[in-house]
Amino acid sequence: MTKVINDLVGYDKLKIVQDNDYFNFSLESILLPRFCVLKPGNNKILDLCTGNGPIPIVLSTLTDSQIIGVEIQEEVYKLAVETVKINHLEDRIKLYNMDAKDIINIYPTDSFDLITCNPPYFRYDDNSNINDNKVKSIARHEITINLDNIALIARKLLKNNGSLCLVHRTDRLSEIICTLEKHNLEVKRLRLIYPKDGEESNLVLIDARKNGNTGLKVLSPLVCHNNDGSYTDEVLRMFER
Repeated sequence: MTKVINDLVGYDKLKIVQDNDYFNFSLESILLPRFCVLKPGNNKILDLCTGNGPIPIVLSTLTDSQIIGVEIQEEVYKLAVETVKINHLEDRIKLYNMDAKDIINIYPTDSFDLITCNPPYFRYDDNSNINDNKVKSIARHEITINLDNIALIARKLLKNNGSLCLVHRTDRLSEIICTLEKHNLEVKRLRLIYPKDGEESNLVLIDARKNGNTGLKVLSPLVCHNNDGSYTDEVLRMFER
């Protein structure tokens, strides 16, 4: 175990507890909460596949809402608990160490205004080439949860017209949209993410509304890095608290 406490990039005085033997939080964990539309008022937010807690921590700087995080892996859940504690956010963020699919047994139907998820990106079957590190393989491959599971949770737990906000791989976009629509989740906002200007999109941000009307807005492209590898000005602004 190589546990470390790092500054949460650009977020003054916020820390995140990580373990380099597992994985470190990625840029997507900043981009996703900044993509969400947070309505005024006391909202209730659920973060699935919460990892070591970066999305709830960033959301806590953007809203006063209560935030629930669910993480199946005990080792990673413990990092999230430490992260919440070290930032003194125990009264704002509640964490569960459980299979996200079972959260529907904890909360009644129509409980949440917003559900966020940075899920495993890769399909899993007997022929999948997975990491020997079990923690990393579960985080990257759909071993314990898949797109259909996430959509089912959102359909049950979102309030009417509540949002499911996802970040995922662009090459699975058509599958994602079809899966969401099957569960009455209408994609309303979409933003393609590009590593650099002139390169193909590798990730996409998606906002789907429960029982939403048809009508999709494709937002301007989000380019993450300049040609020299530094972050673009737009990404740097997202690091500002």
